Amino acid sequence: MSDAIFRKTEKGQEEIKTRSAGLNPRQRRILILIDGQKSVSQLRELAATDDLTHVLSTMEELGLIELVGTVDETGATQSVDRIESITAFRPLPDPPNPKELEMARNFMINTLRTFSATPIDHLSLIEDIAAAPDHEVLRALFGRWYQAIVETTQGRARAEQLRLDLLKVL
Repeated sequence: MSDAIFRKTEKGQEEIKTRSAGLNPRQRRILILIDGQKSVSQLRELAATDDLTHVLSTMEELGLIELVGTVDETGATQSVDRIESITAFRPLPDPPNPKELEMARNFMINTLRTFSATPIDHLSLIEDIAAAPDHEVLRALFGRWYQAIVETTQGRARAEQLRLDLLKVL
């Protein structure tokens, strides 16, 4: 399995100087660590944070960082020609598989129930997920789902694997 390498964009370099994106201190520290050479695994060790994937995804969406390469198990670095989001969804089969849609819905709802402090936490999100008519609507709820998962300590610890599992069917 390869490990991503990110670098700051021009906007990210500017953010270091101006602090205009509203990053919290932890996010800012991670942005400072990103240098186009350290892999996500190395950043995870340095940053000591459970929700690094979410932080990187947020910074990527804000245009502060971009994917520049990967490192494989042997340590070989490869540049990336086409930059994809770390939360990129897979192409959907045509026609979309309704069984996968139901699996994604159930996965999102069950993980929210498992990692919520009380049964009514995130009730409106659960209702939105249950009512989602297609993959597109569920994908639009992905960010809210992931944010809810990382709000708890147990969720943060499992967030990376949960995200990967969900992306297989979403």
